[in-house]
Amino acid sequence: MDAFNDLILTAGDFWWTWIVLPILAALGIYFTVRSGVVQLRLLPAMFTVLGDKTPKARDGSAQSVSSFQAFTISAASRVGVGNIAGVATAIAIGGPGAVFWMWTMAFVGGASSFIESTLAQLYKHRYSDGFRGGPAYYMQRGLGKRWMGVLFAVILIAVFPFAFSSLQANTIVATVSSTVGTDAPWLAWTLGIAVAILTALIIFGGVRRIAKVTESLVPAMALLYLILGIMIVAMNITEVPRVLGEIYAGAFGFQQVAGGAIGTILMQGVKRGMFSNEAGLGSAPNAGASAAVTHPAKQGLVQTLGVYFDTFLVCSITAFIILVSTPDLTGAEGGIGLTFDALTGQLGDWAGIALSVIVFLLAFSSIIGNYYYGESNIEFITERPWVLTAYRVLAVIAVVGGSVIATATIWNTADLLMGLMAIVNLVAIGLLSGVAFKVLKNYDEQRRAGRDPVFTRDMLPEVRGIEVWEDEQTVTGQWEVVDPEAEAEAERLR
Repeated sequence: MDAFNDLILTAGDFWWTWIVLPILAALGIYFTVRSGVVQLRLLPAMFTVLGDKTPKARDGSAQSVSSFQAFTISAASRVGVGNIAGVATAIAIGGPGAVFWMWTMAFVGGASSFIESTLAQLYKHRYSDGFRGGPAYYMQRGLGKRWMGVLFAVILIAVFPFAFSSLQANTIVATVSSTVGTDAPWLAWTLGIAVAILTALIIFGGVRRIAKVTESLVPAMALLYLILGIMIVAMNITEVPRVLGEIYAGAFGFQQVAGGAIGTILMQGVKRGMFSNEAGLGSAPNAGASAAVTHPAKQGLVQTLGVYFDTFLVCSITAFIILVSTPDLTGAEGGIGLTFDALTGQLGDWAGIALSVIVFLLAFSSIIGNYYYGESNIEFITERPWVLTAYRVLAVIAVVGGSVIATATIWNTADLLMGLMAIVNLVAIGLLSGVAFKVLKNYDEQRRAGRDPVFTRDMLPEVRGIEVWEDEQTVTGQWEVVDPEAEAEAERLR
């Protein structure tokens, strides 16, 4: 088994380093140039759109989840334990300079995130409880390749709701066991069943219940972690100039920290940034497509903001907690232990308990977000109700299983599969990027004309495969109020 695991690990590392990363970076740069640096140019609009009212259906109910709720669903999956443990590992191996490349990858990836989420909105599908969409949908509707969409969907379902969620559950058990000082089997089973029950209560309520939970959970966990980070930075405010200097000097190999040469520094930062914010990988668009907005580009902008939230806020908090607290990284071991030691060393033992609570929130929110990605793709493959029910049951079982059994082989296999999933998505968004640029041009033209952009499919008649976006009344939810008596009189006269 060790030999097999080593083979999977080596294959995954090669695939990500020499195939996925170069394509991801090249496309990100191309999208940045072609879009006129959309991820910076329209930064103010990202915050404005986040607060847009949700268009109503004819019966007065919300058409689907709000733009903000879709943002929190994707953030729930994006922001996980990797933001604490993964960033710490990147810094331990690559030094402070890795943070610079993590930021760079987030900025470049912002353009890729805009493209994929805009496409997900454009080609979304209307269900009874709202919208669904994502890479599988735009592969079928935009490229006319259902087989490609099914391939993507199957890989995503295997990776996110099953493999990654089970590993998040295992992280919860490991963290609680460390906090209480025991790793007895009964504790793992108890925690696993408890987390599984909580998961079931949420996911069996559908996307609207998931959205209600994530819109409260995600801001709460981010705020709690931000408070801890601000406290430590404030206590070490004089160290901030040193830390910033080391980040920028280390990024280009001017400093050798923990043996990090320029190649190691760059790769650690780029890989951590990509794994964390998932820009271009095809996962977040599944959440982005669920929002009811008046223009596809609007949710593209919101999902770009999600990349920034993940990396520039949450990952950076971890980086500064470690770097202001640990001037000398020589011999430092990566993982959550480095962050834990920095927190408790600065704030005392109570900070370790606080970190355990944060890790629980991060891991549990990731389980919920990962589940939704799977649901969206299950419904792409088939709309049979019993299949969705069976999927929900299996997703809950995966949480219990992951709580008591987790192996490096599962993690490394899922990692490799996610690389394959990323390539399928990158090919699709590369081929469909011209459509996304047309949508962006339409959005820009309406903004310059002083309008709140509204999109209907007749604005791009040459683009095929668009199902929704029928007319302005349907898109905006501004239905005409009809007087029943006047309508009856008009019908009598007719």
